[in-house]
Formats: sequence, C-alpha cells, structure tokens
Amino acid sequence: MSNSARTTASVPAAPFPGSPAPAASSDEGATAEVTTWCLEQTAPEDLCPAAVPEGDVRITRSEVPLPEFSRFLYTAVGGDVRWTDRLPMTYAQWQELLERPGVETWVAYANGTPAGYIELDAQDDGVVEIMYFGLIPAFRGRRIGGHLLSYGTARAWDLAERWPGRTPTKRVWVHTCSDDGPHAMNNYLRRGFRLAAVRPGAVDAARKLKPSIPTVGEEGIPVHDELDLCCVLSSAAWDSPTVEQRPAEPRLSAPRYPCIRGI
Repeated sequence: MSNSARTTASVPAAPFPGSPAPAASSDEGATAEVTTWCLEQTAPEDLCPAAVPEGDVRITRSEVPLPEFSRFLYTAVGGDVRWTDRLPMTYAQWQELLERPGVETWVAYANGTPAGYIELDAQDDGVVEIMYFGLIPAFRGRRIGGHLLSYGTARAWDLAERWPGRTPTKRVWVHTCSDDGPHAMNNYLRRGFRLAAVRPGAVDAARKLKPSIPTVGEEGIPVHDELDLCCVLSSAAWDSPTVEQRPAEPRLSAPRYPCIRGI
C-alpha cells in the first residue's frame, strides 16, 4: 500500500475457515516509528521497467476471486513484516473485497512456485492504487521484485481495458514507509514513481484512533509521518502541477496501514 505502520489485528468474530483465530495483540512494547511516503506516476511513459530476471519467472493474473489463495499470499509475503490489517476479516469479507470491480491480483511464479504478488485497486476518476506488493522471503534478492513492480504498474495503466466502463487510468499511486527495508523506496524511484506528498504527523493522528499502531519501526526508526508516490496520465488537470496543487489522494473510510515489502 498501502503503507506505513501496520495495524495490529484483533480476534475476528468469525475466523477464516481452516486457520486459527489470531491472538489479540498488545500495544505494550511497541516503540517503532514509521514515516509513510506517497509516490505516483502521472503518465504511462513514467514507467521505467526493470530487466526481466533470469530463470523461469512468470507473472499471471489470479482471475478467480479465491479468499484462500489471497490470504495465503498476504500472510506469506507479509508475515515477517507485521501485515495484520486483513487477518481479522471473515471469509465473506475477504470474498467481497476480491470481487469489487477493478480489483486485480497479479502473482509472480518462479519455477512454478508463487514468489510474490501485487494487488491493484481501481478507484474513482481513473486512479489506481497499488494496495499490496511484495515477495515471499525466500524469493527476495533475486531481482524478481523490480520485474513484478514493473509488470504490475503496467497493468495498472491498462486496467480499464479489462474493465469496460471504467475511466482510463490517469494516475497510479502507492504508499511506502520507512519500515519497508532499504530497497523499497529505491525500487519505486527506479521504476519512475515520484514523490507526491509527505503528511507530517499523519501516523500520529491515526494512532489516536487506533492505539495499536506501533510508534517505532524496523531498526528503531520512529513512525510519525506519511509520504505519497504516484504515476498519472498527462491531462489538462495534471499538467505539471505542484504537489500542493494536486487533488488530495483518495482516503479510505478507516485507517489502513499495510506496508509494501520485499524486493
């Protein structure tokens, strides 16, 4: 994401079938501080694709909305970096999320084995958000991440071609954060994403509503702010605007802080 401090899951009323209910977490000992950045692309030409990695690496869209598979990817990629915001969701909630128009999951396979995924979410007015992106730990460091991000971003740009009636993509955006590891930001910048906004104190404000959000991130970095990166198509409304002139990024009805991880 989407993507600063991660929320801590509570025990769901109806746990996901076949998996134990997650234990309720405590805020005690949470000292991590995380800064979130928003990045964007505003035209397809902004994308700078990474080289295709060697070996049998393929990227395929998961066209059947399958909660079991989606939850596997989510936990396999985010398990070591505290992705917890979706863990309380019931099977029905997960199904509803996956069936929303414009939601797509693209999965990278290495030698036939799932290696990572990127999830796209089509929003209003031609905006597409990269909701989740990352690799399973065993596949990090193999140059798969840059290729997956390149491919997924390209699919964000042509998403309307697969969803009749949707506005053609004008902007692709993503959040990343200081808890995402040393390569995440560089990967976005190398792919042509540009810094769109920093929201000082945004995480602090969200923490007042949800105290379980950590105060300190990986390597003891304090988490206070958010930053935006995005990619937008050229149009009259988006001709070289300054960050301050650009329309506000779409906000969710409730705080969401997944963290994109694994390059």
